[in-house]
Amino acid sequence: MARIHGQGPAEQINVYNLETAVAPHVYNNDRRYAVLVVDMLHDFVYGKIKCDRAVPMIPRSGELIDSARAAGVPVLYSNDSHRRKDFEIERWGEHAMRGTKGARVIGELRPRKKDVQIPKTTYSSFFNTRLERELKRTHDGKGSNTLIISGLHTDCCVRHTTADAFFRGYETIIAEDAVNSFTELQYRTGLQYLKFWYLADTLPTKKISKLF
Repeated sequence: MARIHGQGPAEQINVYNLETAVAPHVYNNDRRYAVLVVDMLHDFVYGKIKCDRAVPMIPRSGELIDSARAAGVPVLYSNDSHRRKDFEIERWGEHAMRGTKGARVIGELRPRKKDVQIPKTTYSSFFNTRLERELKRTHDGKGSNTLIISGLHTDCCVRHTTADAFFRGYETIIAEDAVNSFTELQYRTGLQYLKFWYLADTLPTKKISKLF
């Protein structure tokens, strides 16, 4: 990964020994995918806690979503949807407040009728949400077993969502060119963390689309 997202040379920083972290591929004989788009909301991309690094990945996110829909792969959106009493407000201040523009998915990635939107009130897409229930309804009730995750941030909501997916026995694939963080260091170490601790595959969106 000498170059990241076309941003120029990046220093090689290896926090973890990734040779020991090989994706298990437990479900190769019955692979059932779902795409999960995390926090691609107005406040995260353009608004109160915007991440400028999210903007270049929007087209790749859109291509991944379109490929999934065309192949009949379920697409779910996990979206911060806060009230003033939520504890996370103590960390970030008011953002993605329920019912406001800031809490809506950006127009470029607007969900369609068949897509499922999951409101959440903290970093993990699973914590106190209906995400797992919705995943179990997919694939004619067989349920998904492999999550393809894109969105923000690699070292926060994507990380905690991947952790909870691992705890529940899902395999995960991180769309490495459709996730990002506030800084290059956060992005790179975030990806390494996911691969080392949760055995996540990290693949570019073009390769992921060929899996469907």
